[in-house]
Amino acid sequence: MPFLLNPHRLPAHRPAAPALGVAAAGGVARLLDAALRNPPTPLRTLPGIARRLGLAQLHLKDEGARLGLKSFKALGGAYALIRMVLAAAETTLGRPVAPDELPRAPDGTLGSLAGPRFEPPADSPVVAVARGLTFACATDGNHGQSVAAGARLTGARAVIFVHEGVSAERRAAIARFGAEMRVVPGTYDDAVAQALQVSQHMGWTLLSDTSWPGYAAVPLQVMQGYTLMTHELAAQLPAPPTHVFLQAGVGGFAAALAVSLTDAFGASPPAVVVVEPSRAACLLASAQAGRSVRVPEGEPTVMSMLECFEPSLLAWDLLRPLAAAFMTVEDADALAAMRTLAHPADPAEIVVCGESGAAGLAGLERACADPSIRDALGLGPAARVLLIGTESATDEARFLEAVGDTPSALHARLSAVTHRPA
Repeated sequence: MPFLLNPHRLPAHRPAAPALGVAAAGGVARLLDAALRNPPTPLRTLPGIARRLGLAQLHLKDEGARLGLKSFKALGGAYALIRMVLAAAETTLGRPVAPDELPRAPDGTLGSLAGPRFEPPADSPVVAVARGLTFACATDGNHGQSVAAGARLTGARAVIFVHEGVSAERRAAIARFGAEMRVVPGTYDDAVAQALQVSQHMGWTLLSDTSWPGYAAVPLQVMQGYTLMTHELAAQLPAPPTHVFLQAGVGGFAAALAVSLTDAFGASPPAVVVVEPSRAACLLASAQAGRSVRVPEGEPTVMSMLECFEPSLLAWDLLRPLAAAFMTVEDADALAAMRTLAHPADPAEIVVCGESGAAGLAGLERACADPSIRDALGLGPAARVLLIGTESATDEARFLEAVGDTPSALHARLSAVTHRPA
């Protein structure tokens, strides 16, 4: 299992990235609360796994119910799109436009915008502006859902590019918001290239969650949306975490959380461990090379939301001096972590987590099982570890095959325990 203590780390480093700091995260909350019902996602305590791994505490922030989209990505694409619609409305209308001028989602979630039941109000000046806008992006599934839902809320058009490996269920989950779907041969990176090319030709707004030279402002807004998790964690955690294991694809999520957690817990920031699939470990390869590199495309990984072969340049620039370590996990590790969360010894610790969402736990399990890595990271009996369950069962057929239970059955089992009379 490849593992690398980051040779580029600056231990006392505080990133100059105010857009991803605590103050900005509070602004994300205020904007989203204007159009959506956005309660904090739960912080789950997992004492059984912590005891088995010899840790003081283990917490997992469960993003599976975030805004009805089953993934933390609900915070990124939709948030950035809403900000851009508001900015366009201010320019067109020649006046300030407040977030409360946005349409309201029927039940407060992005998920409630799916299907024909919702239509943004035709007499809204903001909607009138948004109807002239087209947003495009590439996705493995979750980011595209967020962009499509944000477009549906505001009245904008969305064109979503998916590569041929994206499952039919994940494609349908995006299309239900009325987005136009385009299937691209090849990989996620091929879909990114196609979305860029077509957007430039058509004059559309590209809303990518990965960055490259000359294109960083929009991905930074997407990453800023993710920092809402840190805003919530600062109030939820009983003590600052000593370690956080963050799964990565292009690295936007990992960088956003690494920066915002460092800002939130500046007196004692956590050691950030970046976890990638071994079949798509572009950040680890970049750390080894000391610069952003693209890795060869190989066999697909079950961690499909993390199947990216080149880092977001913005994310790499932030993680390079900040991450404590980079490591990889195998597909079997992620599947085992899913089963661990679905079938804990104590049913009160059940978490429904998809393959990519469980990668952080997979990395922690592998690190604790290797004495040299455990010692290098200081994963001892005083360690307080934070994980982010970034998605629930975004493909229920694959989830059932992996864990042997449906998400609904597991949720019912958990509910029966947590709502049992004292």
